[in-house]
Amino acid sequence: MKTLSIITVLAALITLVSFTAIKRNVNTDGGITFHSGTWQQALDLAKKEKKIIFLDAYASWCGPCKKMKRTTFADKGVADYYNKNFINVAIDMEKGEGPALAVKYAVEAYPTLLFIKPDGTVFAKTMGFHEAKDFLEMGQKVIKSK
Repeated sequence: MKTLSIITVLAALITLVSFTAIKRNVNTDGGITFHSGTWQQALDLAKKEKKIIFLDAYASWCGPCKKMKRTTFADKGVADYYNKNFINVAIDMEKGEGPALAVKYAVEAYPTLLFIKPDGTVFAKTMGFHEAKDFLEMGQKVIKSK
């Protein structure tokens, strides 16, 4: 009986973890869908799909970062364009792979918005909050000039 309870609890936990992992890969709010894998996996995907990476280099405490996530990244026109044309990645520059990437890409303020070639070199870089219209135009210029 005790073994059956442990198995039931483990099965429930595995299901919950699996659902959470899948949920991170699917954007149900209509905004930009961000890649949930490692930085190297994003680079590999960009090479495979022949796309530029859009990297949102943010910090969890950053007000303008939160506002971009709530407004700019949630804008349907922005999301449709970025989801179609870029590999989108959002990384907290103070956690996990973030500190090393912050050094590599000279992140000095938040948010820093980078457009990175599949080989890992910077194509374009800007900092600070951007309204949806400006951010969409920025992405369009990047795609036209690549």
